[in-house]
Amino acid sequence: MKFENVFVPYRSYWSTPFCRWQGSLAGEHPLKLAAVCAAKSLAKSGCAAARLQGIHFGMTVPQAQSFYGAPWLAALIGADHITGPTISQACATSARVLASAAAAVETKSSNLVMAAAADRISNGPHIYYPDPSAPGGLGESENWVWDNFNQDPHAKVAMVQTAENVAAKFDISRAEQDALTLRRYEQYQMARADDCAFQSGYIQKVDLKSRHGPTTLSEDEGIVETTREGIEKLKPVIEGGSVTYATQTHPADGNAGMLLAGPDEAKDLSDESNVQIQLLAFGEGRAEKAHMGMAPVPAAQAALAAAELTMDDIAVVKTHNPFAVNDIYFSRQMNFGAEDMNNYGSSLIYGHPQGPTGLRLVIEMIEELVMTGGGYGLFTGCAAGDTGAAIVVKVDIA
Repeated sequence: MKFENVFVPYRSYWSTPFCRWQGSLAGEHPLKLAAVCAAKSLAKSGCAAARLQGIHFGMTVPQAQSFYGAPWLAALIGADHITGPTISQACATSARVLASAAAAVETKSSNLVMAAAADRISNGPHIYYPDPSAPGGLGESENWVWDNFNQDPHAKVAMVQTAENVAAKFDISRAEQDALTLRRYEQYQMARADDCAFQSGYIQKVDLKSRHGPTTLSEDEGIVETTREGIEKLKPVIEGGSVTYATQTHPADGNAGMLLAGPDEAKDLSDESNVQIQLLAFGEGRAEKAHMGMAPVPAAQAALAAAELTMDDIAVVKTHNPFAVNDIYFSRQMNFGAEDMNNYGSSLIYGHPQGPTGLRLVIEMIEELVMTGGGYGLFTGCAAGDTGAAIVVKVDIA
């Protein structure tokens, strides 16, 4: 899917800190919290909610009254004159939300759109499905988060097993995974340097009320200090395997979003008029059954083909990498150094709230491109069902 007239106003985006599940955001309704954050972002950009012409919202874990989705979010930010879709596509939700919002701008059905996503993996719902035809009318139930993490209904395996399958198929060693995880932790520390200078352009502080009084969440929560010695001591999650709790991500809570617009609106709302950010393409793909970590490659190839680019054109790569295996496989297949991907952070380190994860990564990609003088960036990542999705952006600095 190619776009020619879709732009992102510089710094008209945000991400909350990501919190390891059962942390500081565990008691917050994700959609309501997203509305507070979206309203703050609009105010910072000098954009009245009345200017919005559409809203595209992603959420993967049902919450109370989230049935009302995007229209409810729009009303909560003071934009009850607009509507839009509510999208759920597992870990690919952010990329699909961006594609949906971009299509609205490209076709001129909307000229200024908000794309947002929020999830609370904490306290996932326990769902009961009635079955009047069953003996005694007994229905079925599931733990929405836990059960689906641990069983793909098609592949019949847990997600961690898909990573083990890719590691075995392509001879990706435990040592390679450990080394790359340490590198990813070091890259995250780059974003924390100089009093979090890199993150200051997009991380939005969250005001919370607790039993101990008001508090402010200003940084990611639940990051585990990573050392070579610490990684090497861990046992594999699956006996006989190679993936440890260090070389896979952790569930988290948070939200993120950005504005997409035509060229004139984007320039008007940009934090710096000399910075132009263009969303060029979206792509998706699917890997063989029970090999989820392979899916970012065909997704990236599809997005690059739509943008009429190759990896030689790409300056910055960001991935949703729930397993270190994913990045090693991508690096080999796409001939892009694994150590050079995911500067300033990745979901392997700061966690994975599902819906908003990709949006944060795209935002970080944009920030890095602006900081390094512009060029093309590629985001790609895997998703449940052995699928993947990708986004290509271009940053020009006059």
